[in-house]
Amino acid sequence: MGPHPAVAAIRLAVRRVLHDILTDDEPATPRPAPRRTGAYTGGHRAGHEPPSSPLVLVACSGGADSMALASALAFEAPKLGIRAGGVTVDHGLQPGSDARAGEVVLRLRELGLDPVESVAVRVGRTGGPEAAARDARYAALDAAADHHGAEAILLGHTRDDQAETVLLGLARGSGIRSLSGMAAVSGAGGRYRRPFLHLDRQTARKACMVQSLPVWDDPHNADPAYTRSRLRHEGLPALEKALGKGVVEALARTAQLSRDDADALDAWAVQAATAVRDATGLLECAKLYALPPAVRRRVLRSAAIEAGAPAGSLFARHIEEVDRLITGWRGQGAINLPGKVVAQRQGGRLVIRQG
Repeated sequence: MGPHPAVAAIRLAVRRVLHDILTDDEPATPRPAPRRTGAYTGGHRAGHEPPSSPLVLVACSGGADSMALASALAFEAPKLGIRAGGVTVDHGLQPGSDARAGEVVLRLRELGLDPVESVAVRVGRTGGPEAAARDARYAALDAAADHHGAEAILLGHTRDDQAETVLLGLARGSGIRSLSGMAAVSGAGGRYRRPFLHLDRQTARKACMVQSLPVWDDPHNADPAYTRSRLRHEGLPALEKALGKGVVEALARTAQLSRDDADALDAWAVQAATAVRDATGLLECAKLYALPPAVRRRVLRSAAIEAGAPAGSLFARHIEEVDRLITGWRGQGAINLPGKVVAQRQGGRLVIRQG
């Protein structure tokens, strides 16, 4: 008799991702040795040479999604000759968080993962509590992957998480890229992999239950002070009540379709960015005007970022103001952008530079 359907589903999802990781790595040069840096504060195994088999880490909070992911990784990785390890990040935002992180480490080791460690981070305030915690978490995961020479880090985001991300992007009004949600593969060199984007949260929880895996429910996930929590417990249920079941699946499909469109437009914009410049490298307004709006605005955004505008602070309203220098030229003055970047029209050229 085979495994429970929920367990079979999570294992299949992880198996496919591990196959992809191996395939992606085949033509690569020999794997670099783990970097030993003084800035890294997690655990390490000084003096040990890196084994030849690839290492894949799982980011585990102790919640149902990531524990299900860890169990599937521990089961599937050895069959493919892959070493499996784990990292848990202690954000220090709740009393006893260090003790809980220690418990997660023990659970991961019980699954047979190695190396396993807990990394404590300090969460700042930039962008709000949720964004600051996310930034600190990914910085810690990047450091852990570099330290151990890991090929990839698996993340336990589910289809439900994807639906929430799409709705948050819709609320921001940030355009099609924000509607594309989370990518199955992201990060430098495709470091981050999300095997569960096509599985619902209940499947992961069921897989933990039938395997008797203890899970921890983060109280922040039920705290109405957090936007995502309100969306999860109030917004999505209200949408399903009004529109019927299937809202989560539809939003997840929207994410994939939006990502495909956004990727195509981004590629078009990269090509167009060269064609709309003169011999000195300045953007020509007439050529920009001839581009479709979606492509032109991407070219303008890229030019602003190249000039020094922080991508995270550059919003749609900024690009719309710059776009009016092309499409609604009435002799208006320079546009101030984040990062002390200035955009202005001069003699049929658009000049974007540090002010």
